[in-house]
Amino acid sequence: MSNAKAAAVIGLGVGAMLITQGGDPLDSVGSWYPIWSEMGLRGAPARAFFCFSVGVLFFAIGWLYRLLFSPLELLRSPEDVGYVEEDGRTKAQAANDARRRRKIGELPPVYPNGWYRVLDSHMLQRGEVKNVSILGEQVAVFRGHDGKAYVVDAYCPHLGANLAVGGRVFGNCIECPFHGWQFQGDNGVCVKIPYAEKVPDFASVRSWPTCEVNKQILVWFHCDGEEPQWIVPEQPEITNDEWVYRGRTEHFINAHIQEIPENAADIAHLSHLHTPGMLSGADLRYTNSKIWEFVQHDWKVDWKPESEPNKHCSQMFVKHALRVFGCHWPLLDVSVVARQVGPGIVFLLFDQTFLGRGVIMHCVTPVEPLLQCVTHTIFYQSNIPPVVPKFILKVECIQFERDVMIWNNKKYVSKPLLVKEDSAIQKHRRWFSQFYSENSPRLQYQRDKLDF
Repeated sequence: MSNAKAAAVIGLGVGAMLITQGGDPLDSVGSWYPIWSEMGLRGAPARAFFCFSVGVLFFAIGWLYRLLFSPLELLRSPEDVGYVEEDGRTKAQAANDARRRRKIGELPPVYPNGWYRVLDSHMLQRGEVKNVSILGEQVAVFRGHDGKAYVVDAYCPHLGANLAVGGRVFGNCIECPFHGWQFQGDNGVCVKIPYAEKVPDFASVRSWPTCEVNKQILVWFHCDGEEPQWIVPEQPEITNDEWVYRGRTEHFINAHIQEIPENAADIAHLSHLHTPGMLSGADLRYTNSKIWEFVQHDWKVDWKPESEPNKHCSQMFVKHALRVFGCHWPLLDVSVVARQVGPGIVFLLFDQTFLGRGVIMHCVTPVEPLLQCVTHTIFYQSNIPPVVPKFILKVECIQFERDVMIWNNKKYVSKPLLVKEDSAIQKHRRWFSQFYSENSPRLQYQRDKLDF
């Protein structure tokens, strides 16, 4: 239950207690008695009004507390953003129609090799199991009694039960809910079959290489089963709690994974898509409305890949300025360094004299070949009022949802028509191609049907 709802329930409960006690609540409010008497509020009406007033007060306090102190969490479903509802259709119908009618294009492989976010650390308690869809697979994510997170294939090799649906954690093993087989989290080996004299040597489930860093649980994917080729860097301010969790957004995007990080090198789209201020919203049909054109963003961006030994990384340097009625507000100038590590993780580092320092962890995780789960998790200086990072995250969400509306409806163009000013896009595609191998899975076309 949210803080605001809990406060409202408490307030209504207090009022209800006063009503059931009998007597007149006006007797306990002293100087308010003449005012309430003039309003004709005595007896039962007075008690009802008092109950309502207390409920509203507690609701307001809860709402204010949530606004100022609670983390901001905006979790969108796949049909919530990026589709146009017309002719009385629901959001889900509009999304399904767009997905069905859209041309796909000649796609690169659908699952690049690299590290991907599975869950945030606080979402998985000791002894808890969760079912997660990732890279076209179902996995069981659980935290052993040693506090370590483990990821294994969800389906038991015995008769196919889902280990994450009803499965239990014993030590650092997960138990199948169907017949009680137990599998170790670190290597997937079956260590117990309660009704068998001997456990077959070959009984096991796949265990995914896992790490937990920056308060996120990550898994490594490689189409050929190779071991991790790089590590995800630790952000020390997160580890030592100098920067604290202030919120998260989550979106599901119907596009190829490469479309999303490619935006970093598409410099020209910033001035066209992201110049209108946040007040104009995320619906591209209305973002250029003259009502809100008094607020505009200015962007200066540069993207470049890193060299060895960090060739799997790239950096985007962003300088942002805000103009209100044509006047530049230098106090709100923000410089951001966006460092991408592999295909699915980006560190958006903020450093601003007035607003403080922090990071948004931008993570892209393929759920299916053309469905990406994108999260933005913000950690910010603990001594900065929470409303500041929450505002930053909200602005980022609005700007990002403009891109979502493009991605959800576009076709991937393998050989785009580019001009000289678009040269960074081709550089980015060459850089990103390192995450594909000869055996990387592709989407196959058969009689207008997509079969993976």
